[in-house]
Amino acid sequence: MQTRDEVLEELRTMFRNLLADSAAGGNHSRLSRGRGCVDGYMRALLDLGVATRSELLQLIATERERVAGPAVRTLDCPI
Repeated sequence: MQTRDEVLEELRTMFRNLLADSAAGGNHSRLSRGRGCVDGYMRALLDLGVATRSELLQLIATERERVAGPAVRTLDCPI
């Protein structure tokens, strides 16, 4: 059985691969399948109580910032 940290690292890897495919101009079907895998994985983590919604959003935001740089501005949005 994987630990919580291993599961979150696997999600990070999946999302990094998706961002890399997107930046490389990957075809629509590959990107759609990748998005579906990431979405499904996050849903499973939520359903199993492994991570909270805010933790997953932070993970995704951090990975996006790592690839695309910081956001132009930060919005205060209740989650």
